[in-house]
Amino acid sequence: MPVSVPIATYRLQLTANFDFDAATAVVPYLKALGISHVYASPFMKARKGSTHGYDVVDHTIINPELGGDEGFERLSSALRECDLGLILDFVPNHVGVHFADNPWWLDVLEWGEASPHAVSFDIDWDLLPYRARGGVLLPILGASYGKALENGEIELRYDAGEGSFSAWYFEHRLPIAPERYGEILQAIVRKAGAEDDAAGRRILDLASRYHGLRHPNRKEAPAFKAELKDIEGGREIIDRGLAAYRAGPDRPAQTLVLHHLLERQHYKLGHWRLASSDINYRRFFDVNSLAGLRVEDLATFNVVHRLVRKLIEEGKLQGLRLDHIDGLSDPAQYFQRLSRLIRQADGKAAKSFYVVVEKILGEHETLRPFAGVQGTTGYETLNAVTRVLINGSGLDALDETWRQISNMPPVLTPVLKAAKQRVLETLLTSEFTVLTRLLGRIAAGHYSTRDFSADSLRQAFELYVLNFPIYRTYLTPAGASLGDRALISDTIERARREWYAADEGIFDFLRDALTMDLAKPGAALHSAPRVRRFAMKVQQFTGPLMAKSLEDTAFYRTDRLLALNEVGGEPFASALSPDAFHQMMKTRARHWPHAMTTTATHDTKRGEDARARLTALSELAGEWTGTVARWKILNAPHIVTEGNLRAPSVTFEYMLYQTLLGVWPLTPPDRSLTERVQAYAVKAAREGKQETSWLNPHEGYEAALGAFIERILDRSVSAEFLDSLENLARRVALLGALNSLSQITLKAMMPGVPDFYQGTEFWDLSLVDPDNRRPVDFVERAAVLKPVERPDWETLVRDWPNGHVKLAWTRHLLKLRNELPDVFAAGDYEPLEVSGPHRDNVMAFARRRGRHAAIAAVARWHAPLSGQGRAWPHGEAFEGELHIDGYSLQGAVKSDAGRVPLADLFKQLPVAALQAEYLGAAKPAAKRSRQFA
Repeated sequence: MPVSVPIATYRLQLTANFDFDAATAVVPYLKALGISHVYASPFMKARKGSTHGYDVVDHTIINPELGGDEGFERLSSALRECDLGLILDFVPNHVGVHFADNPWWLDVLEWGEASPHAVSFDIDWDLLPYRARGGVLLPILGASYGKALENGEIELRYDAGEGSFSAWYFEHRLPIAPERYGEILQAIVRKAGAEDDAAGRRILDLASRYHGLRHPNRKEAPAFKAELKDIEGGREIIDRGLAAYRAGPDRPAQTLVLHHLLERQHYKLGHWRLASSDINYRRFFDVNSLAGLRVEDLATFNVVHRLVRKLIEEGKLQGLRLDHIDGLSDPAQYFQRLSRLIRQADGKAAKSFYVVVEKILGEHETLRPFAGVQGTTGYETLNAVTRVLINGSGLDALDETWRQISNMPPVLTPVLKAAKQRVLETLLTSEFTVLTRLLGRIAAGHYSTRDFSADSLRQAFELYVLNFPIYRTYLTPAGASLGDRALISDTIERARREWYAADEGIFDFLRDALTMDLAKPGAALHSAPRVRRFAMKVQQFTGPLMAKSLEDTAFYRTDRLLALNEVGGEPFASALSPDAFHQMMKTRARHWPHAMTTTATHDTKRGEDARARLTALSELAGEWTGTVARWKILNAPHIVTEGNLRAPSVTFEYMLYQTLLGVWPLTPPDRSLTERVQAYAVKAAREGKQETSWLNPHEGYEAALGAFIERILDRSVSAEFLDSLENLARRVALLGALNSLSQITLKAMMPGVPDFYQGTEFWDLSLVDPDNRRPVDFVERAAVLKPVERPDWETLVRDWPNGHVKLAWTRHLLKLRNELPDVFAAGDYEPLEVSGPHRDNVMAFARRRGRHAAIAAVARWHAPLSGQGRAWPHGEAFEGELHIDGYSLQGAVKSDAGRVPLADLFKQLPVAALQAEYLGAAKPAAKRSRQFA
């Protein structure tokens, strides 16, 4: 049986091309590597062809494209044979919609608010303008509605197998409300000239039996459809008669008839650009094809988690990673329900069930203690590791370089505010409008606030969200915590300082609405349900706003050092001292000892070793600045200028040079590198939303970007630049490799459960998705693993470019974790002192439980120890001693009077991870507690 606290997890991205059988084949390799749990991407039924699995269309079915139930059984058996557990990346917050594959969504389109599934979606039915009946906007058209209609792109079809009608827009099915079947059938029979045919008379008789605006209703419709499909000869008549609704350029009458039919549905078709301003269902961020689920509805929760419960009951699932918890209406309630479900499914073993959450923590923010949750997926540790490896003095020089290139100060706040403003004006306008309308209704509901104009409320609320510093608060229907109250009040005051009109209490009103104090007994009689709905929905809005503004906009506008532009990070963050790092880890060991630690995920902005390379630029800051100046001169002829257009922009060019250093291969590059960087450049430019964007692509700018990259990577025209790039890239690659070994050592030895993203046992030089989802050669990795189980470090170091040294060191770290599971699951964290000339270049700590211990030491700031990246540093390069008073090392490294020379410690590699015995008086393990924000 797998261990309850994972020793290490390994993320597998399941797709149609890497299905359950492919995952089954790599299980023995993962076992040999030292992994205890496979951490799988979502495997519930997703949209056909999904490359990630987050577009789930049916939570109750295992994805047939991955192998279905049979394939999953084979994987489950393989995991059981190797004693490995399974952790599922579960998506409770949204589902894939549109197209023709989500039965719940199709039912809602067919029946509107009468659908039993309508409660599962967050739809504001009454918000469609200029429409007598409620409905949901479907922004799926590639052209304006009028053009799509007149061009005959929207087509009414009959499904003879169901006896049903649907409009179709290419691959999108749009069910017709059965209450309109009568008028459709009458028009069809008339158009087909079949009034006197036996089948035609039967069709007309069926249509005439249902009178009134809501017939056939949901109870009557199945019988209606069954009788219609059983009419002999009916299909032929319907196929002919559908010409009455066949719109086209030369068919104005039929176009109008189809339009009138579509206007009487529970949905309204629109151009995809309307989504940003008019959409009235909650989405996952700004993705129109992912609709938010209301798992706060108990029936919805139970159905969505039905398969999860079954897998837990059968002992086939040992953990969950919960996706995007900030999209949940009430996370506290959700995790209480989930914990109850796990207890009911797993009985006594429920306490060992592993649950972590995808949560981006802001600066000085701590995770709320949700029921049954062991911690986050580790973005905060990823950034802590990067920052402690960065040379802080080099950041000062990089700050100045950024000022000169961008003409902007190295400060995030104004960039983030501008990004939020852009996102509010474009991508999330509709969600913001829904909230401001609701706020206006609340204000209008009482005489004391009815004079607050809609425009004033919108401006005040906009200032609030622009100044809100983190992803969300965590109010429950019962009210706000003290911490959330303080956060809301502080944000209100900052917004108030930017308000230049008369206040007259508008910010006090907004604060009381956000804290739900307006709904408290004794307060003015505002609508309590509306107040609670507003406050809870704001929490679901600020998270997507921050994510789209920071991760997907500001990160692509601020290029001072790309290593810091990472999920959960801050582009202008300072370096982290070892003392600060140690304090963070002591806190983590005390409060969140089983949270995940990571250095790469499917969402990170670049591969872990590309980031490790860029970290090294803080050690070469002066040289880097001069080199970039030279490159700009060399590549000036390749810049595309046309009017005010410069492609790439000055800051984007600087970003490209860093990107090239991060991904430059250790063997001569081929054509694929140019294509990868070109694809990345277009995505990065669109995310930055300056010269081009996803909403309004600038084809000329994007083409010019591609041309610039093509030219500078063409040796026939850019030989001098490429020679200079390759020279620096070789040195940065070596420094990055050294940083990488330190990085994975910290990840594996610090408090928490280390996660390894697929393929990162070798050097990971990937870019942002989809680049980081390229196929992994597991056969090669398995072939390399066997020889390095007894590693020849001298040979591995000599051949470091092939990445085998990273695999061997990963195996060593995981072997140590498997040998000392209690030390890593429940051990204390103790910083260790380093003395001597290179004390600042080394940091070390011990993990201890009882007499058993492990000691980790890593080098940092390798440039002066490696000839500025020209030669791998050996042990004799390090001068100083590691103080291990109270510990006795096991293995080849010996200590004298509690001191270990760094030269001995780093004889083989500039990292160390060793078993040790604690010699002092054993003390009880520290009491663990969950930290409240």
